[in-house]
Amino acid sequence: MKIMAVDLGDARTGLAVCDRTEFLASPIGTIEERNFNILITKVAHMAGEYEVGEIIVGLPLNMNGSYGPRAEKCRQFADSLNEIVDVPVNMWDERSTTVSAQNYLNETNTRGKKRKEVIDQVAATIILESYLDFRRKKKENENK
Repeated sequence: MKIMAVDLGDARTGLAVCDRTEFLASPIGTIEERNFNILITKVAHMAGEYEVGEIIVGLPLNMNGSYGPRAEKCRQFADSLNEIVDVPVNMWDERSTTVSAQNYLNETNTRGKKRKEVIDQVAATIILESYLDFRRKKKENENK
């Protein structure tokens, strides 16, 4: 099943999708949109365009696991998106994904404007890879 991950931002929202085998997660773009309702519609459109069977929205919990204002905004986004798409919308803990994305971009020496263009996509890809790893491990444990 194809799964799409969303890294919600105030100005830019990164998207990633996996292949049908749930093996390879790839960035698919950044939506530059500040209007919450228009953003929801654009993400729903992308989900339809890529024919995904599930959407994962990154949940930026505080390091102690508590919810802050950013996590609440992501929850509202996921709930609103869930109302207009025909596939499940779930939340996934994304603590430290932006740091991981920054480290990856440092390693690849991606700087300046290019870095700003891709960081949200890279974060969405990391969220999706984490979720796919979880699904694989869960299947492995069920088959034991």
